[in-house]
Amino acid sequence: MALIIATALAAGVAPAALGGATALAAPTQVTGAAAASSGTVVQQGGPLVVPSGEEGPVTTRVKVAQYGATSERLQARLLLPSIEYNAGDEDHSFDTSIAATCAVNGGAFQPCPWGSGDWGSVAVLPTTTTVNDLTYDIRLDASSSARKYGTVTATLEVLSEEGVVHARGPVSFTFVQGTPEADLRTTVLARDKTGVLWQYPSSGHADKPLRARQRIGGGWNAYTSLTTLTYRSAAGEGDLVARDKDGVLWYYEGSGNPDAPFKPRVRVGGGWNAYTAITGRNRGLVARDKAGVLWEYAPTHRDDSVIFYPRRMVGGGWNAYTAITGQGAGHQAMARDTSGVLWSYGYPYAPSGGPYGPRVKVGGGWNAYNALAWTQKLDGESYNDLLARDGSGRLWLYKTVYRDNVSIPTTRKQIGWGWEIYNAIL
Repeated sequence: MALIIATALAAGVAPAALGGATALAAPTQVTGAAAASSGTVVQQGGPLVVPSGEEGPVTTRVKVAQYGATSERLQARLLLPSIEYNAGDEDHSFDTSIAATCAVNGGAFQPCPWGSGDWGSVAVLPTTTTVNDLTYDIRLDASSSARKYGTVTATLEVLSEEGVVHARGPVSFTFVQGTPEADLRTTVLARDKTGVLWQYPSSGHADKPLRARQRIGGGWNAYTSLTTLTYRSAAGEGDLVARDKDGVLWYYEGSGNPDAPFKPRVRVGGGWNAYTAITGRNRGLVARDKAGVLWEYAPTHRDDSVIFYPRRMVGGGWNAYTAITGQGAGHQAMARDTSGVLWSYGYPYAPSGGPYGPRVKVGGGWNAYNALAWTQKLDGESYNDLLARDGSGRLWLYKTVYRDNVSIPTTRKQIGWGWEIYNAIL
């Protein structure tokens, strides 16, 4: 499919994100000698590199020299070519992933509203009274989804209200991967041996996936189990549950504040000391009892303290595993057996009566690790990654591939050391 994303001083309706629906009249289409450009357009410094993410806006300056123009008000437009995109992209719309402001001749920046017209998606540049030389400053602020556009070369035209083109030339933008916005980056939580809970926001970059840790608070040694319920983001989103030493389960809802990411706890109920393992699954829980029977607690999706439906038995034999880690925001799980073999459980597409489909063998040697935990979007490249800590305190990131209805860890990369100070990682 082709996405037409032309920017122009012209036409169309501006989305609400850029100031509401504003109808703009398209310039007259002129052909022949009247449409011929007699001026020049020069982009200073070459193509503008635009980080797609939270870096903020960047600006390019365009110098326009005109010849033979009469004194009148001038319009300007950027015309972009068709751009091919993958239909599976998160965002197919140029005008929703790029915010633009523009200035002419050193004036104040103002929104360049996007709309649609004969050229596709369009943006409006400020008008001005004709002078021999013009300066346009074009400032773009791109979201993470804009990186898919790559290099885009537009045509800047300066024309009269009657549609006579006085200058025409190329203006290029190169969209590169920046730092994903906070709500697109996850966090890793770790509790140290003194009971302090820390969060490591992901960076969104493969070379150094974790940022410096941030202290959440103390007193978390009161809990014998910590489990993620939902996707956690660096924007302070994400829920978890914690079981205390008396077997009471507590619910911590994400606050949306990265500096204090959890709201005050809410009591779920007692009796959870019956379980030897608790892990998340798609906003709910699975729990293994002392006899090796696995139970599922499906989420109610309610806003009150009734967090889960009554438990439902999955099946026995789960004492074969020494570690079970599930996806709080997803449907999959990894389980390591007593011989060190790792197994992957996926979503049961065929009706099975349980939370998981048939297991798939990953491989042996996983007894080298004393902690396993799922993570998502840690380096901006994958949704289903696995963290593993070895006996020396080194932290490893396993990239995964989706095969046979499950996620399979493949290559690993060390992303930290000194993690032996933590007694829980999630």
